[in-house]
Amino acid sequence: MSFQQGLSGLNASSKAIDVVGNNIANSGTVGFKAANTAFADVFAATMNGSNQIGIGTSIASVNQQFTQGNITVTNNPLDLAINGQGFYRLSNNGAITWTRNGQFNVDKDGYIVNANGYRLTGYLANAQNVIVPSTPAEIFINTADLQPQATGSSPAGTGLQIGLNLDSRSAAITAAFDINDPTTYTSSTSATVYDSLGNAHLLSLYFVKTGPNAWNVYSNLDGGTPSAATAIAFDASGKLTTPANGIIPQSHAVTTGATSPLAFDLNLTGSTQYGNIFGVNSITQDGYASGRLTGLSVAADGTIQGRYSNGQTRDLAQVVLGNFNNPNGLVSLGNNQWGETADSGQPLIGVPGSGSLGVIQSAAVEESNVDLTAELVNMITYQRQYQANAQTIKTQDSILQTLVNLR
Repeated sequence: MSFQQGLSGLNASSKAIDVVGNNIANSGTVGFKAANTAFADVFAATMNGSNQIGIGTSIASVNQQFTQGNITVTNNPLDLAINGQGFYRLSNNGAITWTRNGQFNVDKDGYIVNANGYRLTGYLANAQNVIVPSTPAEIFINTADLQPQATGSSPAGTGLQIGLNLDSRSAAITAAFDINDPTTYTSSTSATVYDSLGNAHLLSLYFVKTGPNAWNVYSNLDGGTPSAATAIAFDASGKLTTPANGIIPQSHAVTTGATSPLAFDLNLTGSTQYGNIFGVNSITQDGYASGRLTGLSVAADGTIQGRYSNGQTRDLAQVVLGNFNNPNGLVSLGNNQWGETADSGQPLIGVPGSGSLGVIQSAAVEESNVDLTAELVNMITYQRQYQANAQTIKTQDSILQTLVNLR
């Protein structure tokens, strides 16, 4: 029986050393999870009331340790590290696998993939650039130019907003307004607006003081014919009172082939008339030219945002993560991939930071959680076990040799 016991010990120790060797070999593999060996004793049968000697040992299981690895910063914004629980959900021609290796890039077809070409999945944005949670799909990065937006055509319809101060100390002007004669207006400023094709136009504004707390506003586009005068007024404390909502509608002809006239609201809400020099405090408008995708960024909740050359940003997709009640029930598929099994249970899918799922750190990777010092100690221990089991076989052989030599 000692031969069988020793042989089982040799086999078990050899497999344990294999596990340690695999851990050490993958100590530099991103997202790798170390494994350990669980041993079990072996009995031929169970006898009530008797003291039995076992017939050896066996490998009960090889368990991977899904503890957090160290996070290292990189220069690739699509290097994603999970800080906490969860796995990335990947699609390989529809076959779903799971991984902790977050080294991704965009392939020639515009999909976010790992080194093996498996596509990262998540929630996609709709035509209104709103991410809609639904069935996770392969994340596609659309590199087409961002469509321009005319000033005043945003869903909110904010148009052009200018905050300024008109000098209450200025003298009233009685001469007729002439755009080419600076003495016929008190102050002027300008702002850029955009038509439906994304062409930039210069809107010039001219302010003429007509009396105490009373002003006329003129505007023209690209040096064209000025608009008719619009009266504005302030109260004794310098706050704008006319128009009550601060809005002066604008309508200017354009000759670029875009929608004409270019119509939007000029909003002077917040403008004042104080005894201070003329000055513009703020200018904002909701139009923009077309733009090309210049970069990507990923937020902690997995939202992938595109940055465009016109200064705009758009939410393109959101990465999803999955977790399992029993991660050790996953089957290892190689290449840092795991597959779902009946033992692992069904995946619990959600966005990063929700439920028990961890958050994502962009431009970073999760290192292997292998502890080299511990693995080297384990290797020595299993080596000694192997030697000891070999010694039991040698001892049993010596005993049998003695029996054979009896005369």
